[in-house]
Amino acid sequence: MSRQDVAPELFNRSRHELSFEALVQGRASVRQLQSRVVPPELVRQCIAAASWAPSPHGCQPWRFAVLTQAAAKERLADAMGATWQSQLALDGQPATVVATRKEKSEARITSAPVVIIPCLYLADLDHYTDVERQAAETTMAVQSLGAAVQNLLLQAYALGLDTGWMCAPLFCPEIVGAALALDPALTPHALITLGYRAGEPKRRPHRPVDELIVHWE
Repeated sequence: MSRQDVAPELFNRSRHELSFEALVQGRASVRQLQSRVVPPELVRQCIAAASWAPSPHGCQPWRFAVLTQAAAKERLADAMGATWQSQLALDGQPATVVATRKEKSEARITSAPVVIIPCLYLADLDHYTDVERQAAETTMAVQSLGAAVQNLLLQAYALGLDTGWMCAPLFCPEIVGAALALDPALTPHALITLGYRAGEPKRRPHRPVDELIVHWE
């Protein structure tokens, strides 16, 4: 069943009544959030859900920085601004377009009630003497971080919250880490905005299952 096949009223039901399938299909990347404060306990529940994700050897290679204070969110957006501008300029777009996109990205951070930075933490991984296995170990950790974030997003949606997943920290992890005074052992990989939706998100079509399965025997 694709997202387009689900009746619109399903997404408007009280979310705690939804099936797992409906939660998965109802979750979306929401760009417009209300200024309404998110109770800290709900944030903690979202991160607790992330902690149940599978991880290599059970090492749980993820940590989370949480920003709720305006000054912290503005400091992060300011620190990332120059990198955003240079990265967007690489696309060859006019300076006015680059400035607008940069401004909108910064506004998504500063206006969100909560910003969560998922970080990769490799200190507890198994260590190998050969490069190939160590690289595979790191890849497993990155995959695990993605699973943890997905748990967080689904828990947020189940609690009546909405989220947006931004990948900007991947392009400037050192800048993000310095802006938040994070331990050098933490590598920021994403930025999750969290709050109550202020507008309906744009839903893109999903590929049918038969197109996704490339081998079955």
